[in-house]
Amino acid sequence: MRHSHLDFVAALALAALQAGCAVGPDYAKPDMALPSRWTQASADARGSSPAASLDAWWRGFNDPLLDELMDEAVAGNADVASAKAKIREARATRRQAEAGLGPSLTGSASASETGPQSAGGGGATTAASTSASSSAATAPFEAGLDASWELDLFGGKRRDVEAAVYGEQAVEEDLRSTLLTLVGDVGANYAEARGYQAQIALAQRTLVSQRRTADLTRVKFEAGSASGADAAKADAQAANTAADIPTYRADYAEAVHRLSVLTGRAPGALYDRMLVPRAIPVTRKPLPAGVPADLLSRRPDVRAAERRVAQATAKIGAAEAALYPDVSLTGSLSTAASRPGELLRASSVSWSWGPSVSIPIVDGGKLAAERDATQAQRDEYLASWRSSVLTAMEDVENALVSLAQEGARVKALGASADGYRKAADLSRTQYEAGKASFLDVLDAERSLYSAEDSLIQSRVSLAKDYVALGKALGGGWDAPVDASRPDVADEAMGPHLRSQLAAP
Repeated sequence: MRHSHLDFVAALALAALQAGCAVGPDYAKPDMALPSRWTQASADARGSSPAASLDAWWRGFNDPLLDELMDEAVAGNADVASAKAKIREARATRRQAEAGLGPSLTGSASASETGPQSAGGGGATTAASTSASSSAATAPFEAGLDASWELDLFGGKRRDVEAAVYGEQAVEEDLRSTLLTLVGDVGANYAEARGYQAQIALAQRTLVSQRRTADLTRVKFEAGSASGADAAKADAQAANTAADIPTYRADYAEAVHRLSVLTGRAPGALYDRMLVPRAIPVTRKPLPAGVPADLLSRRPDVRAAERRVAQATAKIGAAEAALYPDVSLTGSLSTAASRPGELLRASSVSWSWGPSVSIPIVDGGKLAAERDATQAQRDEYLASWRSSVLTAMEDVENALVSLAQEGARVKALGASADGYRKAADLSRTQYEAGKASFLDVLDAERSLYSAEDSLIQSRVSLAKDYVALGKALGGGWDAPVDASRPDVADEAMGPHLRSQLAAP
């Protein structure tokens, strides 16, 4: 009867396991009504769905150095290294949860030695004490195995594994989001650095021209055909332009410092490679915006938020399972003998096995409160997911309108600079011939410098808007990133003599 009862319990437990019984809600991906098109998208931007065309969008700039910096940033950036470490941590957590599904087996062994008892002083010696004192010392040995297996009849352990898997997927998306932010920062700072170089070159060219004008004005003043005020104004305008150069150089240095740090190097590491000025990044290759629904699969931050909703949902099931009985199978095997060779004798071996049940009866509502808390956390993550979708849509709409309007602004500023350039050349020619006042020359040169400087800034903004659109659409690093290799290779993990602690 006893064996039949245990066999019945075991068969019932295995049947429940095979049926995959679980409590709590089963996860279903959240849905959200999205518009069918972007309000700010041009005909070119609508195009086809952004699939592989958004990967490595910066290659549209055709700048080999920028391509190299992107590769180096992914390999050396500290935020990327941290994100990869979090993936390894999540994978270890998942393995821990999976290990809880199987049985555990623990072994033990002991040996003790007891010596003969000595008789009490001065008194008569009993037969028992005489026998004990005359017997040789004994050395009993014991060994045993203890096994246990929580059957997880209501799926709480499996819900823990489910939550760990979703958590691992979420941090993998966090890595992709970190990469997306990184390549965007590298692209934006690279454009700024090239823009500052262009502003420095413009200021230096303008300064040379203004000093020629100042020299000409001084000659005219000495000849009596120009006033001293004109000469002073010419010198002042040249000095004002010269004052812009240190500011641009400081801004350029800061951009190079940021680029160096983004690639995982010291701030000044890229000075030599960035020394030769290059054009501000520009491309005529449009980025296909697709439709808003594409963001759900393209944006890693949106995908990470959705995975965390799934993780929180699985945790509800784990908390709900804690309200139900906990059934385990336990067993033990032990042996004891006075000599090691006798440990395996049948007379020395004892064993036991059977089920055990733990039932929560009165806990003051603690377990139910924990379950309610996990439900509230799931709702928080769901709200965060919806917010991430709306923020992603806002990013795309803002980038689309900024890119389109900045493109129009670049064209207008280009025409403005061309006009002021012609006006400045004409005014200077007429001034040299005595047909125009110095005020005309001064105003034309000042306007030309301002227009060309605004054009450079607008071109930088256009490049940054292109970067922002690629980032907003979820385009980024397309090559695989190995997160399995730790940055620190720990040695001598086994037993060894501890080295002296490092001094503080």
